[in-house]
Amino acid sequence: MSRGQHHESVAGPSQRQLRVGEAVRHAIAEVLAQGYVHDPVLEGHMITVPEVRMSPDLRLATIYVMPLGGRDERAVVDALDRNKRYLRGVIARKVNLKFAPDIRFRLDERFDEAERIEKLLRSPAVKRDLGGDGDDEC
Repeated sequence: MSRGQHHESVAGPSQRQLRVGEAVRHAIAEVLAQGYVHDPVLEGHMITVPEVRMSPDLRLATIYVMPLGGRDERAVVDALDRNKRYLRGVIARKVNLKFAPDIRFRLDERFDEAERIEKLLRSPAVKRDLGGDGDDEC
């Protein structure tokens, strides 16, 4: 493999992608927590930023957000999209990069998925299968 090639799908994100993603996450979280974005939808919500994923060239930041309480999720993401230009400027000032990355907002659905799995594990059919008599074991 030549020196300039990186395969994110095989090895996962690079240390640099992780470090820059975390810096972007802190910058966005700070701005949202301080209420610097003047939007009526955002002013009425506390928003968590659990993760930011950077593209290998660091030119695109996918910012995962979740409003606390899980209400008005779509409205919050739309409000963040409306204020994308301002937030990109904040990232450019707070994070020392050659280029300010384009940003896109996505709803963090990990909590919903974890809850779905938890419900499955508590279902009577799964409990029955897991609590079998042990005859299947070697």
